[in-house]
Amino acid sequence: MDSESKDLYFVAVKLFLRDGNKLLITHDIFGSWDLPGGRIKRNEFDVTLESVIERKVREELGPEVKYDLGKPIVFFRVERGEHGLGGQKVRIFAVGYEAKYLGGEVKLGDHHDKIEWIEVETFKPQDYFTGGWLTGVREYLKRIGQEL
Repeated sequence: MDSESKDLYFVAVKLFLRDGNKLLITHDIFGSWDLPGGRIKRNEFDVTLESVIERKVREELGPEVKYDLGKPIVFFRVERGEHGLGGQKVRIFAVGYEAKYLGGEVKLGDHHDKIEWIEVETFKPQDYFTGGWLTGVREYLKRIGQEL
């Protein structure tokens, strides 16, 4: 197989952060709904994915948020225009972890402008997400028995 037929991906870790029947979703300053978490940085090659998640939670939700991290529950792919690269299309392979919210005040970081705790039973993901994010959220809901 030649190298031109192989694809390149960023890797992201995302949280399906639950407080009982509610799921936390975030809205970024670029106008899209998202899940807490994000991509692995170049200097994080040797750190655990759990450490990447810790960093992202601090950056996006603040240092007071406490959670109990579960296992990966879904894997999905996203293609989007990257704001930091002038809109260039990038592909992201995302690992979605279950997590239980334990408390602490949410203080949004610089790249998010609001959050919503949505009811898992009545949530319509297509009202918030598109593309690969929508596919990942739908797969999560299917895995927890909330098929659409």
